[in-house]
Amino acid sequence: MSEKIRVLLSEEEVDSRIQQIAAKISKDYAGKEIHMICVLKGGVFFMCELAKRITVPVSLDFMSVSSYGDDTKSSGVVRIVKDLDQPLEGKEVLIVEDIIDSGRTLSYLIEILKSRNPNSVRLCTLLDKPERRIKDVTVDYCCFDIPDEFVVGYGLDYAQKYRNLPYIGVVELGAD
Repeated sequence: MSEKIRVLLSEEEVDSRIQQIAAKISKDYAGKEIHMICVLKGGVFFMCELAKRITVPVSLDFMSVSSYGDDTKSSGVVRIVKDLDQPLEGKEVLIVEDIIDSGRTLSYLIEILKSRNPNSVRLCTLLDKPERRIKDVTVDYCCFDIPDEFVVGYGLDYAQKYRNLPYIGVVELGAD
């Protein structure tokens, strides 16, 4: 078995949309500082590109969560693998995700972060699959709504491969 990658969103489309979202975020947070929280690992590519285009001051932190354990299916129980390095009290928090699927993990994560008393918590994602949503989460900034296909690139992986692709592609499995 081998996989082929079909381009869903080109590097130019992704870059252009990130610039648009960054401009909107900069306008919405004018006069404030944003504390960006990246959900690892996939979100790091998007957060770096987004952060360098935002014109208001930003600080960065990272969090890793798991709802899979050693299985390929979500257990539904979210576990914090790496917590934040800085307190959130009084901060304008922007969670940065690569993709939102069922919403289970983010729903849990948002509640945890809100309990730490930030001024606000908003959510920004590169990709959203609204048709897969199980838990309702408010997405404040979304670059692209995509169909329910398995995507890679821009931080998203298939068996730890393809994260470094500069575009969003669909994995098409096939025989050699």
